[in-house]
Amino acid sequence: MSGASSSVHFRACSLCEAMCGLAIEVEGGRVAAIRGDRDDPFSRGHICPKAAALQDLQDDPDRLRRPVRRTRGGSWEQVSWGAALDESAERLRAVQRARGRDAVAVYVGNPAVHSLGAMLFGGELWRTLRTRNRFSATSVDQLPHHLAAYLMYGHQLLLPVPDVERTMYMLVLGANPVVSNGSLMTAPGVKRRLQELRDRGGKLVVVDPRHTETARLADRHLFVRPGSDALLLAALVHVVFAEDLARPGRLAAFTDSMDTVRRLVSEFHPDRVAEATGIPAEAIRTLARELAGAESAVCYGRLGVSVHGFGGLCQWLVNVLNIVTGNLDRPGGAMFTKPAVDLLRRVGRGRYGRHRSRVRALPEFSGELPAAAMAEEMLSPDEERIRALVTMAGNPVLSTPNGRRLEGALEGLEVMVSVDFYVNETTRHAHLILPPTSPLERDHYDLAFNVLAVRNTARYSPQLLEPEQDCRHDWQILAGLQRRLDQRPWRARVGGRIAAMLGPRRLLDLGLRSGPYGAGYLPFAGGLTLSRLARAEHGVDLGPLQPCLPDRLFTPARRVELAPELFVADMGRLSRVLDGSTASRAAPGDLLLIGRRQLRSNNSWMHNCPRLLGGRERCTLLVHPEDAARLGVATGDRVEVASRVGRVVVPVEVTEDVMPGVVSLPHGWGHDREGVRLAVASQHPGASLNDLTDDQRVDPTVGTAVLNGTPVQVVRIGEGRARQVPRVTKLAKL
Repeated sequence: MSGASSSVHFRACSLCEAMCGLAIEVEGGRVAAIRGDRDDPFSRGHICPKAAALQDLQDDPDRLRRPVRRTRGGSWEQVSWGAALDESAERLRAVQRARGRDAVAVYVGNPAVHSLGAMLFGGELWRTLRTRNRFSATSVDQLPHHLAAYLMYGHQLLLPVPDVERTMYMLVLGANPVVSNGSLMTAPGVKRRLQELRDRGGKLVVVDPRHTETARLADRHLFVRPGSDALLLAALVHVVFAEDLARPGRLAAFTDSMDTVRRLVSEFHPDRVAEATGIPAEAIRTLARELAGAESAVCYGRLGVSVHGFGGLCQWLVNVLNIVTGNLDRPGGAMFTKPAVDLLRRVGRGRYGRHRSRVRALPEFSGELPAAAMAEEMLSPDEERIRALVTMAGNPVLSTPNGRRLEGALEGLEVMVSVDFYVNETTRHAHLILPPTSPLERDHYDLAFNVLAVRNTARYSPQLLEPEQDCRHDWQILAGLQRRLDQRPWRARVGGRIAAMLGPRRLLDLGLRSGPYGAGYLPFAGGLTLSRLARAEHGVDLGPLQPCLPDRLFTPARRVELAPELFVADMGRLSRVLDGSTASRAAPGDLLLIGRRQLRSNNSWMHNCPRLLGGRERCTLLVHPEDAARLGVATGDRVEVASRVGRVVVPVEVTEDVMPGVVSLPHGWGHDREGVRLAVASQHPGASLNDLTDDQRVDPTVGTAVLNGTPVQVVRIGEGRARQVPRVTKLAKL
């Protein structure tokens, strides 16, 4: 400790999925230092560089503390909370009165899921608006996982998680958990966990168009052509059936349609998919044999296999592969969590295709339309177009495809209200911005990520710092808007009023008491309550994942549906790629653009943190030496990258870490828009990957945006001497 007034407090980081335990030193009411909590039973002292962003965010002079209104001249003026909430509600209500309730749209960004208040109170506001035009980051990221879970297991949140702590073989497709800390697989310190897998004699295999940080730890890495993952997965399942390696074990007793899947994959022979995937047929057979023959094994596919034209099929086939090899719901395989607050009992099971977007008839999922349809729904010339928008913790101009088109659409809205504490690339278009308190100024409990964790734990982080006077928590903002907007009969409003009176702490206590480890409501009963969890300042360990099927299934007959009709029908589309009737490659001269995530950022919302923006330029285009030689570029040269929808200028980094024909640009950058009030980010603007991705390219079954495999042309710009031998770099170490 640095002085008599300093103290150390134990909390959880809320900036990514990992839920790392923190030891935060506070001195004089301000954060003095942030370290990993060695006594946290889940993270065991691990933190990544992002933890420092909590301190930067807390002290950021660009962070809004009170509501602001955009003036006609384009500047911002501070207004009172009462005036801001009243005006926001009245302007939104006026649009709905004049144009209908669907004239107002909602977009919820990724950070909302990291907030207890937003999770508990956002839904009531969206239901009050009663609009069909609801969008979120889910359809730009993880929707194929939820759709597969809903159709196969009966619930959108019944998501299998790799039991990385006990598996003996892990096949990773289109994922980089060393950097993400395990997206949809909450695993703090995953680098250590993967090393422990190898230390116990297990094997790690990575399939990715880029030699990622995770691939550097692997026993084997295979390059795969972007967008061909569904062909590879179908071939793996084919080999399992063709070589009589299917061993579903106990799963067979409650799994339907095994023969249907066998028939569907019969044509996807490794020899037929090898050229399209870029992986030799024998290597495909080896992968299937190793996965099927391991003592325990799991296939894990994430963003790279979700955000292309067959993302839905990919996540279905990942589940199929784990099931037919007997690796679902068993230690060391793909398992289901048992969180202290059981969201599966509190969140709807899901639904699909109840309505569709007006312009392209893209399907809704659980009441949300694909974000790729948002701009066209605002720009369509008919009277039923979107006229107003509410955003919550989102920056879709940088995170959804064809961001330039979307920002043009935002400029034409009659009303836009944003719950956010920055004037960023999206909220600069808002008429009113309602800023919540910072993460350290409010209570925190991870409702969502405990559903995805590789071990069952629970940790409560009470408010650490006092906010400035006249600041409001996000749940108070949401409840205030909801109350002003709600025109329903009194009885329909009771739930929202009761929730607002209880507040997040009491609602969380109710969730813990009624959960699987809860104390219930009898006096002196054992089990979890909020007060008991709060006394366990390092969190509590609830044990490893345990088999739970068929009891945990939500399908009507409590059986696994191995061949949902939607995916069975979509296999015909994949067959047309296989027989060459559908183009699956870049045109001559084109390269295929993929994104990449970086350890020091989570999408776009940490780029105003000085501690995370130092060092070399990170927004670079990775180019293979063969392509660099053909293009006449070397490391450091600036190039124009152009797609059907836009163009950006970025520096080149020549490296063997991408396969030939593929280039990679990180997502989350592009802070060069006028009107953005992000001083640090503006000094490191980079270029937005989503100024190149195409909003017209979606997976038609799911509506997920196709962010990987975008055809682009790359041209060197500027003058300079020609390089005969481009300098080649290796992937930077962590």
